Amino acid sequence: MRVRYGKATAAFAIVSALSLAGCSSGGSTSASQDTSCKPSSGPVELSFTTWVPGMDKVVDLWNKDHPDIKVKVQTGPNGNSGTYQNFFNQLQAGNAPDLGQIEYDALPNFRVQDGLENIAACEGVAGAKDKFVDWTWGQVTFGEDKAVYAIPQDSGPMAMFYRADLFKEAGIKVPTTWDEYAAAAEQIKARGSYITNFPRSDVNWFAGNVWQAGGQWFSNANDKWEVNLTGKESEKVANYWQKLLEKGQVSTLPSFSDEWNASFNKGQQWTWVSAVWGASTLQSGAPDTAGKWAVAPMPQWDAGGKAAGNWGGSSTAVLKGSKHPYEASKFALWLNTDPEALALANKLGGLYPAAKSAKDLGAFSGGVDYFGGQKIYDVFADASSNVNPNFTWGPTMTKTYTDVSDGFGKATGGSGTLLDALKNGQAKTIEALKSQSIPVKE
Repeated sequence: MRVRYGKATAAFAIVSALSLAGCSSGGSTSASQDTSCKPSSGPVELSFTTWVPGMDKVVDLWNKDHPDIKVKVQTGPNGNSGTYQNFFNQLQAGNAPDLGQIEYDALPNFRVQDGLENIAACEGVAGAKDKFVDWTWGQVTFGEDKAVYAIPQDSGPMAMFYRADLFKEAGIKVPTTWDEYAAAAEQIKARGSYITNFPRSDVNWFAGNVWQAGGQWFSNANDKWEVNLTGKESEKVANYWQKLLEKGQVSTLPSFSDEWNASFNKGQQWTWVSAVWGASTLQSGAPDTAGKWAVAPMPQWDAGGKAAGNWGGSSTAVLKGSKHPYEASKFALWLNTDPEALALANKLGGLYPAAKSAKDLGAFSGGVDYFGGQKIYDVFADASSNVNPNFTWGPTMTKTYTDVSDGFGKATGGSGTLLDALKNGQAKTIEALKSQSIPVKE
């Protein structure tokens, strides 16, 4: 689902990036030492904080069939709009909810702050790996042995929404490569429209493009984080969009604003390279264009390629200090694998499940009228299977997003470049890591 980023959340106690939270209710142990995750005695009541609309109705399904493990839903703003800050405050005070919704790019922040329970030893957790799209499982384990810090919930594989009618009428080939995309941008600009809008404030969208290109912004080895926002893949993506900006071939409207929606509704934007949740965004924001859109894979850097990026997605984590990790992990597994739960979470909250079984659900197997009857979720399922599973987020992503976004705003206004913004963002990210005593490689 779409998430907007604001100012960085505050941290509480920072610990080494390799300190691991245990699964047992008796305190923290390392993943290699943790061997227990036992059921609690007697009835249990769990607390679960989320911002997904309708999640209380989904949880009602669980409570109906599990009278001894009741789950109480607490609803808050999306993560970076307040919920993460609340989590940090609650963790510090020792009264955090048992479970919390945490996006993949925010998990490392909680990880280095020892805010997550390692539930790998809890019944059914380790064996659930094959139930989820490979790359999402990597997001919740950080590649650590005998460690699982959350259960994948939803994902945001990226593809290209495009106005099939406009491309056909203009006789312009629907682009399959980024070179073809640039050529189409020039032709579309000559007709008085734009191929797309550059989302200057959505740095996580840009990161999804770098992800597709094979780039890596963060890595962790030998107890140290390495920051690399300016690698060759990032530079390639930045220079590509910089050229389109300088030629005036993409617009720079505030993303998801009324003006932005109107530009799609009026046919001024011919494509949107976005995540799967973008389907509902278009349907609500551009209703007059129903039946005129279609979906194709992301344009490729190399002809014939299949690489895809990801934008968004979250997990269900068991927060540190939960007295019932066994029951909490059992609920988290059900929430993110049960067919009825997945279908209702999609219907009410728009989630695209990380579970592989999602492709067999009715909501994702049929044609969609808004897209001319196309089975668009087949395209996104293929995209999800072609997302690099080894992409790593850093522990201060909100701060990184804010710093890079400031630079992107200047670049779209003609002051500096996108690459300048990445360089500045890298320097400030390293400063932020140091200020929080997180080991960083320079």
